[in-house]
Amino acid sequence: MKHYFTDNTDLESAPTQFVFHYRQYDFLFTSDNGVFSKNMIDYGSRVLLDSFSKTEEKSLLDVGCGYGTFGICLKKVYPDLKVDMVDVNERALELAKMNAQKNHVDVRIFQSSVYDQVEDIYDVIISNPPVRAGKKVVTAILTGAYDHLHPGGSLWIVLQKKQGAPSAKKKMMEVFGNCEIMNRDKGYYILKSIKI
Repeated sequence: MKHYFTDNTDLESAPTQFVFHYRQYDFLFTSDNGVFSKNMIDYGSRVLLDSFSKTEEKSLLDVGCGYGTFGICLKKVYPDLKVDMVDVNERALELAKMNAQKNHVDVRIFQSSVYDQVEDIYDVIISNPPVRAGKKVVTAILTGAYDHLHPGGSLWIVLQKKQGAPSAKKKMMEVFGNCEIMNRDKGYYILKSIKI
């Protein structure tokens, strides 16, 4: 069985399209079989997008970008932000590239299993971690972020309480020395750590 957190291009394709409204923009997304939250932007991602606000940040990395929700929406709202997006899933990356083009945003999208192909340092790392990939992958996203952030940079993640938000908060405290709950909504926690 192939999952959204693996490279699964051999799955039968059945594309679907939907419109997502964020801030003052309507985004057109194409999705397909084998990617996370195929038919709509999931609630947790909405809560994270609504919680995030840019101040002085100049660069952002979307880890596990799927078909492009965070990177595309935030690049449109903050056009001066340099945005990179990574995923292990080839189909998700193809869709993200298509969605970036359709929504007229200039972002860099490439394949990487967590940070293994990531060489740059960022002001923000944002993720809706693939919980079904297991705790090891989620932990790798949380711990690996530290080395890919500038001093003062921040890691933003969304997790449900029942899917490990409290233990993620504890791990982020260990790694960064701080972790703030930025929002709580219907069991979803928005967690933020700053590299001091």
